[in-house]
Amino acid sequence: MWVARFSILHDCIIANKCREFKVSTVSQPFNVFLEKGTTHSPEVHTLWGTEENINSFVQALKEDKRVKNLEVEGNTLFLIEVTKSLIPVSVWSSLAPKLLFTKPINIDNNGVEHWEVATWDKSIINNFLSDVKKIAIKLDIKSIKETKLTDIYFSRFMPKLTLQQRLAITIAFEFGYYVWPRKTDLGKLAKAMGISVATFREHLKRAEEKLMPNLIMQLK
Repeated sequence: MWVARFSILHDCIIANKCREFKVSTVSQPFNVFLEKGTTHSPEVHTLWGTEENINSFVQALKEDKRVKNLEVEGNTLFLIEVTKSLIPVSVWSSLAPKLLFTKPINIDNNGVEHWEVATWDKSIINNFLSDVKKIAIKLDIKSIKETKLTDIYFSRFMPKLTLQQRLAITIAFEFGYYVWPRKTDLGKLAKAMGISVATFREHLKRAEEKLMPNLIMQLK
């Protein structure tokens, strides 16, 4: 199999709001289709950021007439992105039976989309990237290589976290608690949340307990 890793910056309903409100998402499109020059893209997003930023992000989506059927549950949301602009998933949709996601799409808080896709025919990837380049502000191809494919991504809903659990693990991630060497400690994270170290530790522990089984199952 041929696997391509690349990042894309383009004019995007979701990515623009990620950049504006400093929110990142892990997302997956479903059954994207084009009708009379309009792209319809059903998508599930898991949002990461502060509660205030996520609320602002969601409010902006509610006010955007290009966003249809918005449903919000905690930091997970479903929507249909409807746009007359040609976007990367528009190109992907025509190749979907041949172009597989090996990971979900990640949109960082600078509005850059990070993709990883695979196929058995290198020319399919080359043609896809050539078409995407025409609509991208910036396309950064990290790698295209032939490899044995050990994992194909199938989207799953994330475990439901309480608001405090979600905030704790989001702050821990954004402050560098999960990098090595660690850039912060529990005392600083608890202070950022305005709670005691013991309470923060409990929220973080519960969040990790819910997330880890889901992660391990996807590695099997």
